[in-house]
Amino acid sequence: MPQPCTSISASDLMILPCSGASGVGQLSHRAAVELGREGFGRMFCLAGIGAGIEPFLAAAQQAEKLIVVDGCRTACGRKILEKAGIDCRNHLIITDLGIAEEDAQQPAPDLEALQLVKDAIQACCAEVKPIIRLGGCTCGI
Repeated sequence: MPQPCTSISASDLMILPCSGASGVGQLSHRAAVELGREGFGRMFCLAGIGAGIEPFLAAAQQAEKLIVVDGCRTACGRKILEKAGIDCRNHLIITDLGIAEEDAQQPAPDLEALQLVKDAIQACCAEVKPIIRLGGCTCGI
């Protein structure tokens, strides 16, 4: 029986949410948690990188692929990586999706906004989604 093969495994994707105090920061956190539970990437500790803790820095530097999810244009998450000298090719800003900071200030997350953020993260990292191929070839069948 042919073995399915995949592109970069979802576990190779490191999701770094800003997890800031604003509603959109919290939305970044919630989206990262849910995507991790769903098997799309794994959430990682941005604070550990910012604190300069060596195992966190090493893991981020060795990550096959990572995405920073910032709540707003202040882009704290991306700046943390830049300060640590870690390349950040994938960066998403939630307010750029049309979600206002005040719109996300609800006790429970707006499920539509949450899904929009999750979809945007997945679209930004589309090439790491597992692609099951039959026959072991690269034709996509």
